[in-house]
Order: sequence, then structure tokens, then C-alpha cells
Amino acid sequence: MGNEYIEAGDLAEIVGRSHFHHIVKIEEGKEIQSHKGILKMDNLIGLRWGSIVKSHNGNTFFVLQPALNDILKDTPRNTQILYPKDIGFVLLSLSIGPGKKIIEAGTGSGALTTAFAYSVGATGHVYTYEAREEMQNVAIKNLKMNLLDDRVTFKLRNVEDGFDEKNVDALFLDLPNSYDYIRQVKTALKPGGFFGSILPTTGQVEKLLRALKANGFSFTEVCEILIRYYRTDPDRFRPVDRMVGHTGYLIFSRSIDYYGENDDVGKGNDPE
Repeated sequence: MGNEYIEAGDLAEIVGRSHFHHIVKIEEGKEIQSHKGILKMDNLIGLRWGSIVKSHNGNTFFVLQPALNDILKDTPRNTQILYPKDIGFVLLSLSIGPGKKIIEAGTGSGALTTAFAYSVGATGHVYTYEAREEMQNVAIKNLKMNLLDDRVTFKLRNVEDGFDEKNVDALFLDLPNSYDYIRQVKTALKPGGFFGSILPTTGQVEKLLRALKANGFSFTEVCEILIRYYRTDPDRFRPVDRMVGHTGYLIFSRSIDYYGENDDVGKGNDPE
């Protein structure tokens, strides 16, 4: 994906007029079929990224390297997933980067798993836990489609019994009762490790905050991410009619080992 020219095995985004876009894996001898015509993949191999190509019936397309945002939007799903606006903030808040070891519980369709795997690079790894086999199968298929499955270990089980991994850099729970598993989270994280979760209601957030304080977490933050898009016509520049509003509460905290009864930070009581 870092090459100047398109190669077999690359992921490519085919973009046409009227908001048409499709992400595909480039394979020799295969075709891309749409209502706007057929593109032969053999004719794309060797072109520069960003090239303009035409289908058999003359429609014009751009061939682009897909952004992570586009990959996530294109991910097939059976359940509600985190929006890219949320995922981007999660990656920053958990300090996800090359070489990091990450645990995720509540794989779902694998959108956040995809973002984690993309971000940790070839030297990092993601361990993702899911209790529902049918959902795990969807996630495995999506990660394979996005050429990232080799960076992920899929585990089919409830996390009540804890995690196999220890001293990981970050751990994210996408579970409705994440507050029930903070003891297990504490055992898996390295000292100072990053924790994150998403919850839909204030009552669930309050339970999680209590569990974090009781288990030696600190520097806790709660937020929500709102995003508003604008029309790009310079003569009609204004907000679009609909915005992506509240999707859930994001909670972030750090696992802190403390020494001494007067260490308020270590007890999960954030300093003023």
C-alpha cells in the first residue's frame, strides 16, 4: 500500500461520479462490476495511484489508495459500530501506534479492530475477544478483506474469566456492562496502561466510574464526539442539513499503581 504504483494484492478504492465508491482487493484476472460498467483489474496493475480509468461503457473512475476512514465506512456490519469520529479519538486517547499490544473485548463486526490493526503496524498486535460466534465470523471476514487479519488474534469467549495477555499497552471494552470487568482489565494492563470504553447511557457511565476508582484507575475523562460537515460549494457554503451527533459516551482512564494511603491520584481520585 505504500508503493507509487498499483500492485496485485493491494486494496484500492474505485471512485466515480454521483458518490460511487467501492473498495476492492486488486487480483489478476478479476473484474470490478457495477451499474456504471466493468473495469478489468489487470488494466489497473502498474498504474499510478490516483489514475483516471474508464469502464467498458465509458464511465470515468479514479483509482485511489483507501483512507482508513473509507475502509471503516465500507466495513460490512450486523451491529451498530463506532463511527470514524469516535474511533479517531479512541486511537489518540489510547496512544495506539506501531508496535503496541492491544486488547479489545466486544469485537462486533470488527470496525474498531480494523482501526487498531491498521494503527499498530506490522510490529504490533491486537487480541480481540467476542462471546458470539456469528459476530466473530463477520469480523474475521472483514479483517481478511482489509488485509489485516495477520495482526489480530481472535478469541471466542466471555471476558469474565479474564484475559490471557498481560502487560498490554491498552485495553478497550465495547460491552454494555464494562464496569463488571475492571478487575480483569487491571490484571491485563501494564502499569500506567490506557483503558477505554464506550457506553450508551449515563447510568452505565456512573457505574463504570465507580468501578475505575475502586480498582486503582486515575486521570479519568468522559466525553462525547460531535461532528458537523459543511457543503463544499464556495457559493453555497453552509452546514449540511444533518450532522453526526451523539453516538455514545467515551470513557478513558489510566491504570496506576500507588504506594501509600495518602496517594489520592493512585486511588482513582483525580487531583483538582
